[in-house]
Amino acid sequence: MQVFDWEKPVVELEEKLKELYEQFEEGKMADRQAIEAMEAQLAQLKKSLYSNLTPWQRVQMARHPDRPYSLDYIEHIFDDFIELHGDRRFADDKAMVGGPAVLDGKSVMVIGQQKGRTTKERQYRNFGMPNPEGYRKALRLMELAERHGLPVITFIDTPGAAPGIGAEERGQGEAIAYNLLRMSELRVPIVSVVIGEGASGGALGIGVADRFLMMENTWFSVISPESCSSILWRSWDYKEKAAEELKLVPEALLKYGIIDEIIPEPLGGAHRDPDAAYAAVKAALQANLKKLRSQPIDKLTARRKEKYFQMGRYEEKRVVE
Repeated sequence: MQVFDWEKPVVELEEKLKELYEQFEEGKMADRQAIEAMEAQLAQLKKSLYSNLTPWQRVQMARHPDRPYSLDYIEHIFDDFIELHGDRRFADDKAMVGGPAVLDGKSVMVIGQQKGRTTKERQYRNFGMPNPEGYRKALRLMELAERHGLPVITFIDTPGAAPGIGAEERGQGEAIAYNLLRMSELRVPIVSVVIGEGASGGALGIGVADRFLMMENTWFSVISPESCSSILWRSWDYKEKAAEELKLVPEALLKYGIIDEIIPEPLGGAHRDPDAAYAAVKAALQANLKKLRSQPIDKLTARRKEKYFQMGRYEEKRVVE
């Protein structure tokens, strides 16, 4: 498992504790209290470290290669998932997956951005960066859900939409913009969950929702810290400062009304206990869908639009001396 530099004290203590366990089992050590004391020390260290992560450390956690991806959540949360392919215009984008599934005995449409773990998988999934056909596939599935009255669930995890010349030639900006428009008026409940990275329009292209949720160690921003640093300071060296200033962590976004809920993760991140992460996301989806299903669709879409109209508003007050 990949370990960040700031996690090394935890890993070193875990290794020492493992050695004590082995010695105890082999009868080389009879002092159980020493093990219990080190267990308490490790628990305290983990709580202290992972409860006070900086924004840049959160960004690193969101990018951890062992974090569960969209297909992992789909496999462990839903039943009877059937993946549908193609945008019916150009191609099937492997960075965007989706199809009908069953949650608590009721049908839903689930869509997600998918990364890869091995080099071959990353290339196959285009590093989780969808092309225009990916967003058009997602919209095709949303409109299919609308025709059949199925709630839409989206999992966001992308470093951004594909930036290549081909993507631009095939209308990347238009595809994302049209998704924003159609999702704002889609006549079914929509729940979006950031499970990793949520960068720029690539994330927003499947992220207009009645309820927008973020997992604890994820980020959501108009630009990545590295790109922000390179624009403002002409160097990536200020990426940590950029992460701080962008207010991209869930707590800041909840404070400013950009998101609606934070889903807690297992101590140390979703990659350390995927089953607990699946359970937390499933519980959040169940609770939010239950509330949304009970609301009249006209009121639901009106509230959705108003929610986004309110974002970014400000007032100017002129002081007369």
